[in-house]
Amino acid sequence: MKRILKFDERIAQQTENKMRMNNFLPITETKPQDIFIAGFPKSGNTWMQNLIAGLQYGIETSMLPDSLTQELIPDVHGKQYYKRFHDVVFFKTHELPRKEMKRVIHLVRDGRDAMASYYAMHQAMKKQVTLKEMVLEGKDVYPCRWHEHTRIWLDNPFNAEILIIKYEDLIQDAFKELKKIVEFAKLSCTDDLIYKAIEGNSFEQMKKKEKEFGWNNKEWDANEDFIRKGKVGSYKEEISVELIQSFESLSKVELEFFNYL
Repeated sequence: MKRILKFDERIAQQTENKMRMNNFLPITETKPQDIFIAGFPKSGNTWMQNLIAGLQYGIETSMLPDSLTQELIPDVHGKQYYKRFHDVVFFKTHELPRKEMKRVIHLVRDGRDAMASYYAMHQAMKKQVTLKEMVLEGKDVYPCRWHEHTRIWLDNPFNAEILIIKYEDLIQDAFKELKKIVEFAKLSCTDDLIYKAIEGNSFEQMKKKEKEFGWNNKEWDANEDFIRKGKVGSYKEEISVELIQSFESLSKVELEFFNYL
């Protein structure tokens, strides 16, 4: 067993050396000035990735394939290595706070909508889990239940510099919210560029990109829709009254903090 472990470690080190020679870094190797887009799953994280790509690089995002988005704004859950194309790199993550995360955009969505969308994603991936199990037990919910994830980020245990952006505010007035991000990240963006990023990543454009380019995720079934409704309050049509009440009981403090109740 020890020989096998040593062999695996040697192979891993050789792989890392080759990647570094080609200017790729381990996904865990970040810099203090980097910014983490930290949100519970299905909180508009992919949408934010695309918006940031347009803001930071000034590119036309209406035809931006997900494979390129993942290079520009790396997803820590989908990559082992990444390249630094800018002094400040934005990372997408669902993780809980870590001391290395010194600058954070905490993306928040009403947990009831997030859970409805999360469950739909699991159904599309043919996972054997019920919404009740997800809400009450946290089964197949990463990295923890919505209220726990939200509370830990609000507690900010490592005193990170955090900008909170609500998904619902982003839908209501994307320009205003992106202005906050531009100022927080100290990006050089004209108003025209912000509007261009918004237009290139409208719900219709995101659906179009999904249809034309698919997703850079081998686990995702190309016949299933990853971009769903983009609606606020759609959980009322998808979750039973009893389960909504259970979720609200568990998450009352956090829901009230963000004026969701």
